[in-house]
Amino acid sequence: MLETLNPQPQDKILQLMALYREDPRTNKIDLGVGVYKDATGLTPVMRAVKAAEKKLWEEEKTKTYTGLAGEPAFNAAMVGLILGDGFADRAASIATPGGTGAIRQALELIRMANPKARVWMSAPTWPNHPSIVKYLGMTGVEYRYFDVATSGIDFDGLMADLEGVAEGDAILLHGCCHNPTGANLSTDQWSDVIALLQRKGAIPFVDLAYQGFGDGLDEDAVATRMVAEAFPEVLIAASCSKNFGIYRERTGILIALTSPERKAVVQGNLNFLNRQNYSFPPDHGARVVTMILQDQSLAADWCTELEEVRQNMLGLRQSLADELRRATNSDRFDFVAHHRGMFSRLGLTEEQVNILRQEHGIYMVGDSRINIAGLNSQTVPVLAAAIASVCG
Repeated sequence: MLETLNPQPQDKILQLMALYREDPRTNKIDLGVGVYKDATGLTPVMRAVKAAEKKLWEEEKTKTYTGLAGEPAFNAAMVGLILGDGFADRAASIATPGGTGAIRQALELIRMANPKARVWMSAPTWPNHPSIVKYLGMTGVEYRYFDVATSGIDFDGLMADLEGVAEGDAILLHGCCHNPTGANLSTDQWSDVIALLQRKGAIPFVDLAYQGFGDGLDEDAVATRMVAEAFPEVLIAASCSKNFGIYRERTGILIALTSPERKAVVQGNLNFLNRQNYSFPPDHGARVVTMILQDQSLAADWCTELEEVRQNMLGLRQSLADELRRATNSDRFDFVAHHRGMFSRLGLTEEQVNILRQEHGIYMVGDSRINIAGLNSQTVPVLAAAIASVCG
């Protein structure tokens, strides 16, 4: 049987990671993989996570299964973190293996509820979005989002494309810190998108992977909360990988907002999907997150460290923009300081990206997406000078 299998295309980011590992140069710079790194190049364990894990180790008495939907305390804490107060009676939810698991389960739910629904995704978007849509046999449609010429939002193109949305279609929206571009809609633009999708009868599907990495913990949830207030049905896939730094614990949640009358039925379907896939979701990361959010002292320390992470990335953005302005004698890259989150797309050609890797040991994705958090004060000027050399 297995001899009938064909080779699958390699994930470009994982392929880039392998090339980086094999590169013997000591001055190489990894800007490809999407994880936060401190000034030493380490992805640290946050203080509150360490404290919660120690407390869990001391107090945990069993490793038995959790419920199909995960622990209710985790789900409730995450609904509160993302949406604030007032949504408990509408929010069905399941814990998932990371944000990717939440996206997969959301797409499964859409397909089960409406097999004809199309899934609209920004151009560009995180590569796993269209990959999973295609694997599930669903119809994916792109809408314009990023303007390469301005490194900003092609809002006219976005609105024009979304006029083609049909009732019941699902619209995948990045809640904040757009991946891979770092370019976000303004509040007014969000209002316009919401009004259009209301008129079309579409189902918003928000991917919220970077809450706290952009403008602040609550500020990064504003758009998602606007959507939640505006629609009777909303899907939200959220990850704890970045803002809690627990990447390998695979901790995420899928929230399905519906009417209070339909909540039990929707919850039952979410439970069913978990049962068909992995039965019981992983619990360690979810329990750590719950402990942090329920403990005033731990929550305060977590918020403080998360803000330090955010401010570090903002500082790196400004430093890189300033260095690029000096190195290129132009304002071409000023947009880097205005983007938010871990990523920005620099607007370089694939040939220029290859030269940066081959001649300078600088690794970034082929579309010139860089992980801002992969930089530090020493590597910012190195990157700026290398970019200036290939753009000269």
